[in-house]
This record gives sequence, C-alpha cells and structure tokens, in this order.
Amino acid sequence: MAADGGGRRTDPGPGPGSGRPRGRQGGRQAGRQGGSALTGRAAILAVVVCAIALTLAYPVREYIAQRQEIADLRHKQAVAQKQVAELEQRKKRLTDKSYIEREAKRRLHYCMPHEKCYIVLDGGTSDGEQAQRKGSNERPPWYETLWRSVETADRTR
Repeated sequence: MAADGGGRRTDPGPGPGSGRPRGRQGGRQAGRQGGSALTGRAAILAVVVCAIALTLAYPVREYIAQRQEIADLRHKQAVAQKQVAELEQRKKRLTDKSYIEREAKRRLHYCMPHEKCYIVLDGGTSDGEQAQRKGSNERPPWYETLWRSVETADRTR
C-alpha cells in the first residue's frame, strides 16, 4: 500500500505489491461474500414466488370449483329439459281422445256403450293366458282383485 500526500493509504489493486494476502483464505472470504449475496437474493426470490403462489392458490381453487359446479348445473339442466320434453309429449297424448279410450279399455276394462264386453270370472283361465299375464308382469284388473278378496273373506268364516 502506498501513501498519498494527504497521509491516506491507497490500494493500487490486485497485483504483486498490493499488500493483500494471497492464498486459500483470501479466496474463501471473497467467495463467501459473493455467495451470501447470491443466497440472500435467492431467498428473497423464493419468498416472493411463494407469496405469489399462496396469493393465487385460493382463487385458482375457487375457479376450478366453480367450473365444476357449472358443469354439474349444465348436466342437471340437460336432464330437466329432457324430462320436460317427455312430459310435453305425454301431455299431447293425453289430449288425444283415442289414446284416452285405448288406455281406459286396456287399464280399466271399460267398454263403449255400443260394444258388448264379456268378462269371465270363473277363474278357469287357460294356462296360456296365465303364462302370458305372468310373463308381461301385468297386474290383474281391479275387479278381479276385488272379487278374489271377497271370495277369500267368505272362505275364512
């Protein structure tokens, strides 16, 4: 180190006569100073990245949940629209007089005034009719069920 005219020492920089110690210790100290500054910057960057990630985590989760809810509601809407279409078709059929007559004959065994209808109540149905009724899972007509219950009540006395 050299002294200038004011009594201060000046460092001429690295070189053969700089007065700085050379060797392993000098390199380690310089590496630590540079490494600690880089580590501090990396830590700050990591904290900033974590803060951003934590700030965005809740809104992203809410966004995904809302998208799922929207998809579920759209599916429910499609199912409801399909059901409405089926009910509208049924309503149209129920306004048709011929459909109502067919259903009254089929379900309730009604007859038109100009028709002659016969019902056999002896219980001697052929095996083919019973097999057909069991195969179709159709209940017997209401009057048949009523008549059988009256007969069963008479037998228990």
